[in-house]
Amino acid sequence: MEKNNVKNLLILNFAMICISTSGAIGRYITLPPPITIWYRALFALLFLGLFCYLKKLRFAFNIKDDGSIIFLSGALMAVHWITYFYALQWSNVAIGMLSLFTFPIMTTLLEPLFLKTKWQPFHLLMATLILIGVFLLAPDLNINNTMNKGLLIGLLSAFCYSIRNLILKKRIEKFNGSILMFYQMLITLILLIPVFFIFENDSKVLQDQFTFLIFLGLITTAIGHTLFLNSFKKFSVSTVSILSGMQPIFGIIIAVIFLKEIPAGRSLIGGALIILTVLLESRRSFKKVK
Repeated sequence: MEKNNVKNLLILNFAMICISTSGAIGRYITLPPPITIWYRALFALLFLGLFCYLKKLRFAFNIKDDGSIIFLSGALMAVHWITYFYALQWSNVAIGMLSLFTFPIMTTLLEPLFLKTKWQPFHLLMATLILIGVFLLAPDLNINNTMNKGLLIGLLSAFCYSIRNLILKKRIEKFNGSILMFYQMLITLILLIPVFFIFENDSKVLQDQFTFLIFLGLITTAIGHTLFLNSFKKFSVSTVSILSGMQPIFGIIIAVIFLKEIPAGRSLIGGALIILTVLLESRRSFKKVK
């Protein structure tokens, strides 16, 4: 494998570690998810804005050509984050993250529709493994079970994330990843202003968890997601999505260390099947870049 490919893969994995901290932090923060996401977007916007200014990156873009796509990607990002944090609160880090990380197989199945790429029969096998894995994540078949609600809303989060990644694939060559994230944070910030009229914003809880919100905005979002977006320039959407399936492993390890949250046996088996798809695609991807 060429040195540049190794470097790109290391950067992508570093991005995955940054983003995977969202599981433990999202589980720890007790604010309503829409308010948490508003503050997350605020701090990320400030950090990204300063970074782009210092790097003298170009903020201007053609509203007619790219405005609708950037707005839609920001809206999808907001829905993805809110539903993901509800999944974490309603279930646990393992179920929340593993349900979200069905998005790689959603991406591979949807990519031919969005990018006119060739559909690969091998992905049918991965889809089957994912479905079995999701079934094992569910503690029972009771829709009223809070854990199952967390699982289902996690799947919705995965779908939104997959669509967002696909619609940005054609635009990533035109924009710096930091600029794209900056505008997505701005759109998220504006769209979520009404949440302060709907949910209670507990100032004491906010003060106690302020440091975690800053960490969420800087490390998890500004750094992690920017590196993740830039990786689309080096790999296909499907490859990036599936390789990023390492995030649940990182996230669950972080949750075990800091939250003492140990996954149940069924979750481990279901998660293993989901992660198996990562290993299968990784092997195929590495062969392509050798």
